[in-house]
Amino acid sequence: MLSRLSRPQALAVCALPVVGLLATAAFAPLPFSLTQPGMTANVLGENKGEPVITISGAATRETSGQLRMTTIEATGPDADVSLADIVDSWFRTDRAVMPRDSVYPSDKSTDEIEKYNTEQMRESQNDATEAALNLLDLDARKVKVDLELADVGGPSAGLLFSLGIVDKLDGDGSGGDLTGGRNIAGTGTIDADGKVGAVGGVALKTQAARRDGATVFLVPKAECSDAEAELPKGLRLIPVTTLQGAVDSLIALERGSNVPSC
Repeated sequence: MLSRLSRPQALAVCALPVVGLLATAAFAPLPFSLTQPGMTANVLGENKGEPVITISGAATRETSGQLRMTTIEATGPDADVSLADIVDSWFRTDRAVMPRDSVYPSDKSTDEIEKYNTEQMRESQNDATEAALNLLDLDARKVKVDLELADVGGPSAGLLFSLGIVDKLDGDGSGGDLTGGRNIAGTGTIDADGKVGAVGGVALKTQAARRDGATVFLVPKAECSDAEAELPKGLRLIPVTTLQGAVDSLIALERGSNVPSC
């Protein structure tokens, strides 16, 4: 004969599997990556002792101000992320939780991902160079541009590379700096025709930019709302859709004219 359990005993028995599942979930690895503001680099300057932009075959100019590309840091593709890690990051403005597949291709090994990111950066640099030279109506067969940025992968520095090339070759077109002497940061992919594309992680990138002294941030227009969500105090957003638009906005900013805003 089976004895009847009291209500508290029955609830306790039923709760045991649930508690077990929660305990397992708290420590089991989950398919997410944790991200935070990463390094920034002034493309008009040096990175690890080497010029980021080197140009030959055309006269270059001395520049002032900064053009800072921005990054985010993410846990590695093989890192174990637990429920406790996710809960801790969820309530912090300087952290974000992202599906791992949105950060790393799910069908690639760690080595393959590194090679993929390196190739993405190389293609981005080529497109950035072509876009800048096209904008300035310069012959790519005569002007050689070398771009070097250690330990950074992916295509999101494209816009800033193009702006750096334009500033070194032509400035604002009237003898002044494209930056107006400011510390300007930003993000965005770019294609050879000068079209700026979205990148993701902009809310964290704005934090990295402000941390490193930027007062202006160029953001792909499609990501304005994301950038505004956690915008640091003292950082002005300028939306862009093309390289020409970004150049025009920086010149307008320097001259005190109307500048687009998010």
